[in-house]
Amino acid sequence: MNPDVIPPEIVQQVAEYFSVLSEPTRLKILNVLRGQEKCVQELVESTATSQANVSKHLKVMLQAGILNRRTEGTSAYYSIADELSFELCNLVCDRLAARIEKQAQYFRAFSLSSKTP
Repeated sequence: MNPDVIPPEIVQQVAEYFSVLSEPTRLKILNVLRGQEKCVQELVESTATSQANVSKHLKVMLQAGILNRRTEGTSAYYSIADELSFELCNLVCDRLAARIEKQAQYFRAFSLSSKTP
């Protein structure tokens, strides 16, 4: 097998994993679940969205292996199954912060150079 040729099914799986993390509501849910499990109602309240919407996103993340689910009576509790999602988010946030800082330097330089003495 040629290491330079990635099988299409592998590329598809990687793209699907990234697509799971590309939805803002899912990122909000992941952030709320950071460090502790929550029931669906707590996630609804924390994300200020509907139960149907939260449930839809939880299902996607559960199927992707990002979340764990356990039931207790009539309540479902979710927790993080894959800490890699936080590592990816940290990498992206660090990169965005570096870009923003660089842009801020350009703005500062521009505003200083455009001031009249």
